[in-house]
Amino acid sequence: MIKITNVTKKFENKTVLENLNCNIKTGSIYGLVGANGAGKSTLLRIITDVYKQDSGTVEIDGEISKDNEKIKQKLVFVPDDLFFFPNYSLTEMAKFYKSMYKNFDMENVFKLAEILKLNTKDKIQSFSKGMKRQCALICAISTNADYMFFDETFDGLDPVVRNLLKNVIKAQMEKKQTTIIMTSHNLRELEDICDNLGLLYKGGILFESDIDTLKTNMFKVQISLNGEFTKESFKSIEIMSFKKVGSVATIIIKGNKEQAEKVLKSLNPVVLDFLPLTLEEVFIYEMEVLGYEFNNII
Repeated sequence: MIKITNVTKKFENKTVLENLNCNIKTGSIYGLVGANGAGKSTLLRIITDVYKQDSGTVEIDGEISKDNEKIKQKLVFVPDDLFFFPNYSLTEMAKFYKSMYKNFDMENVFKLAEILKLNTKDKIQSFSKGMKRQCALICAISTNADYMFFDETFDGLDPVVRNLLKNVIKAQMEKKQTTIIMTSHNLRELEDICDNLGLLYKGGILFESDIDTLKTNMFKVQISLNGEFTKESFKSIEIMSFKKVGSVATIIIKGNKEQAEKVLKSLNPVVLDFLPLTLEEVFIYEMEVLGYEFNNII
């Protein structure tokens, strides 16, 4: 488990993170979303001890991670700005990783490279941006580290490769109970892979939840009743958004779906349809409740 307590980080006169608190469960895939410049990369670098925080603590498996060699052996970090040694091939880069990680799986490197159609003997510097990111992810996953940190995970990857690597990451988590933390400014990119999501805004976690709870605790309804009706007609239901066009209202409801459905049906509606919500829509309505414009945050 990762426990982040009151972490603050400043660069000169700019505060990037301020009294940030966050807990990340073991064996989960945690997505950290936020606009460019929100501090996502800085937070990953603090957790992995690349940067030193100005105040606050980071604990991993109950130990302070700062300057802790034992903890560092459990971590692997793929930054947004990738680094490879000049003239190294994927094989040579994998050997470098193997020298640092005792559980490194060289066979897995070749297996994933074959699936992704990467020549392990070609120099990485000759690869495209997307191919370089594939190399970095292959090496990181093959470390079998307990904690993996991926910054802007799927940047530069085409949809087919992105989905393939998502499946590889999921399989790694399930096989080894690996804890995976990944960042993105694109909520849709993380929707189908993460167990939990945290929204970083103005130096802190503005909102976080597990995805299953988000998706099952909120739903959209289109309804029409005989005669005039307003939002006040549904007082026994927790309504997050109410918009009426003509005789049909679109309502976003939070709470138990079965109970809400029972109440709505008791009103003898002319129209009653339950519609699915995307994760982005869920976040939009959650932000509205908190008094924020979602488009100003992501």
